[in-house]
Amino acid sequence: MPPARRAPRTTRAVAAVALLLATASGCGDAGDLVGAGSTPTAISPDRLWPQLTPASSPAFEIGEVDSQVVAGVSVPGDDIREVDPVALVRAEIKEDPSSYANAGYVETARRMADCGKKGAAGKRCPVLQPYYRDLTGDGRKDLTLGFRQLPGNVTAVRVYTVEKHRLVRVMHWEDAVSGVELAGRSVIIRSPSEVAGYEYRLQWTWDPQQRSMLLTHDEMLRTGSRSLGEAQSPAPGPSASAR
Repeated sequence: MPPARRAPRTTRAVAAVALLLATASGCGDAGDLVGAGSTPTAISPDRLWPQLTPASSPAFEIGEVDSQVVAGVSVPGDDIREVDPVALVRAEIKEDPSSYANAGYVETARRMADCGKKGAAGKRCPVLQPYYRDLTGDGRKDLTLGFRQLPGNVTAVRVYTVEKHRLVRVMHWEDAVSGVELAGRSVIIRSPSEVAGYEYRLQWTWDPQQRSMLLTHDEMLRTGSRSLGEAQSPAPGPSASAR
């Protein structure tokens, strides 16, 4: 996850001085300020190849903005919590049947018949627990939905909101997923890397101008202990996502 925004330099300096004075007072010290050591010299960036003409359009289409009305699924009372997550996945399979045919995620399509069943059969349903949180800032719950794309090790992650009484998908991603988090207006997905000791961390954040979740951070980070200054993002729990 990207580093947390740091406080202004003046604010940090005042806080440091106050802490030093309080520590010195408690220990019977004279109260003299103590230096924190030398500050690394700032190095300005070097601009490479200034003769190149700046590009005016992208070289590849990667679908930065994903906003699509979901056909055939209604939103009773404009409450997204009344929408059946299984119906959403079935609507996607119906919209793109070739991806779930024999050469694609055929096992996902087959196991959809187990959704809603009790016992061991119901656990075969590829649709994961839905999470509800306001990601768009309009004061209403939005839906973060995941489902397994089988066979294989791919998980699809989707975000839906309600606009003008219609259900709209505002994020669409699938990958080998090792963790998903909700933080503020963002969805963070962690995925394994082929490089040992590293992982990919992608963050989508709601953009009110585009009316969609945009990929705002794409990082390759070391796993294990977090580096200094890296923000801790809360993982979604049952209390935050309960209906």
